[in-house]
Amino acid sequence: GVSLPPASSSLARADELSGGGKAKRVIYLYMNGGMTHIDTFDPKTGSTKGAKDPIQTKASGMMLGGYMENMAKVADKISIIRSMSSKTGVHESGNYLMHTGYDPRGTIVHPSMGAWASHFLGRATKTLPDSVTIGGPSTHPANGFFPPALSPIPIGSAEVGLQNIRPTTAEGAFQSRIALMNEFDVGFREKYKSPEVKAYSEFYDETLNLMKSEDLKAFDLSQEPAALREKYGRRGGFGQGCLLARRLIEHGVRFVEVQTGGWDMHNDVDQNMTTVGGGMDQAFAALIQDLADKGLLDSTLVVLGSEFGRTPDINENDGRDHYPKAFSTVFAGGGVKGGFVYGSTDKDGREVTDKQVTVQDFVSTIGYAMGLPVDEVVMSPSNRPFTVGDKGSPVTEIFA
Repeated sequence: GVSLPPASSSLARADELSGGGKAKRVIYLYMNGGMTHIDTFDPKTGSTKGAKDPIQTKASGMMLGGYMENMAKVADKISIIRSMSSKTGVHESGNYLMHTGYDPRGTIVHPSMGAWASHFLGRATKTLPDSVTIGGPSTHPANGFFPPALSPIPIGSAEVGLQNIRPTTAEGAFQSRIALMNEFDVGFREKYKSPEVKAYSEFYDETLNLMKSEDLKAFDLSQEPAALREKYGRRGGFGQGCLLARRLIEHGVRFVEVQTGGWDMHNDVDQNMTTVGGGMDQAFAALIQDLADKGLLDSTLVVLGSEFGRTPDINENDGRDHYPKAFSTVFAGGGVKGGFVYGSTDKDGREVTDKQVTVQDFVSTIGYAMGLPVDEVVMSPSNRPFTVGDKGSPVTEIFA
């Protein structure tokens, strides 16, 4: 069957809840492996510079790493936080932290941002899922302690899209099978009227609705012009995931995450930045410009993040190692200022020197942009209190 979890039936409006941004939708671009801040969004000119010199951008006074040629052209539409800092330099825990705002704990799994949004705002569409992950790992925290209904739909490949969405038999035979299933299940449903059984039943109902819906075309990249697909970058890669994300939010999906790897650059950072960094640069810039051209950028928050930065000093293998003390994240759209830089590091990119931002602050900022009540306490099934971003403080200065 379709890998579609059951969904809550409630509907709500983001503008009825607290928060400061205008984001009705979010696209989260996650650079898996630890993105080098010095070669991307916090360039330096001294001994830690790397192979390429910083370049001027369309935004007055904002410099980017020499590999970010396309992002330089849309820099007037982004805000960069250059003062991120974390306490973990381990991939798994850093990844988890950047998705939930919480350190991993053996006794509980915390919700990701898409699940928090569904919890507070209800359903975004009647047929499509609220949340989708593209190219992400099976270790994604997903719905956490929230019901499975709030889990994102995983899409392994943007080119393939959503799989197993058509019946394998003729319509008559398919309906007969559904009727037989319901006949077998009716007694059990009547006897055990629990939320879990209800969610199980809703799973089938909503899956059938999706299978018949015209909204399935949202997952079909072949409907996009070839020229636009080329602007996003290589077929089958991160760029096509970004294009699929744009299609999904255009059809009403609230939260889409697109992941790409290759950022664990312990060796030959210059070569890796040319390929991996160049692909991100092309896709990120194309996404921002595409959203702007379609009039969607103002209501769509685009966020780029990574679990930590990389060492200012080049190692013996011409690479950079893990470095959580200082790194960068990027925001665009959704009420965010354009051409704006928040915080700073020292001349070598080693230490945060102004306006330090924690990962909890970062996660809370996304929630704030979506209108979520980030300070509201939610009790888990184990009766423990949690908030969006673990009581982080939203970086409100990046919003216009």
